[in-house]
Amino acid sequence: MSEQPQQGADRTADVRPDSADDKRDDEAVSQFVERFASQLVDAGMQRMSARVFACLLASDSGVLTSAELGERLQVSPAAVSGAIRYLSQVDMVSREREPGSRRDRYRVHSDQWYEALARRDNALTRWEGTLREGVESLGEDSPAGRRIGETLVFFEFLQKELAGLLQRWREHRDQMRAEFEDAGR
Repeated sequence: MSEQPQQGADRTADVRPDSADDKRDDEAVSQFVERFASQLVDAGMQRMSARVFACLLASDSGVLTSAELGERLQVSPAAVSGAIRYLSQVDMVSREREPGSRRDRYRVHSDQWYEALARRDNALTRWEGTLREGVESLGEDSPAGRRIGETLVFFEFLQKELAGLLQRWREHRDQMRAEFEDAGR
């Protein structure tokens, strides 16, 4: 019977990086994964999903199998499966078939934060429609109608600003990538 990993700081040593770079400090990588996962949990993400996401993010390839994730995090395949299911549903990772194998691999994309915010635009549009109906139902002069109306105006403002923010990010990202490629030549 295998021993279960301990809770707390000792667990950080169980995460293994996939870098071929022998100079990388495995303990520092492990601590990063657990620290970032903890912050994601504080922001509302499920614990195991946060750990799996942080582990994928910290891997050089950004792609790991369920077995690799389980080994690095010292968790069961069922725990990884549940976390992947959630992360796939919210489009934070994608599933792909390992070439020549029946095993799935899970990929975190370089632009996943951008994509997550871009998808938020659709949610804001739906929320705005529902909030408009709420204002009409409650009456725009009632205290609840005014409160919902202000929420509607906030989301309209946010959606307008988000479009410009995402455009500025694309430009900044493209410039950063070009500079990185130039430096690598």
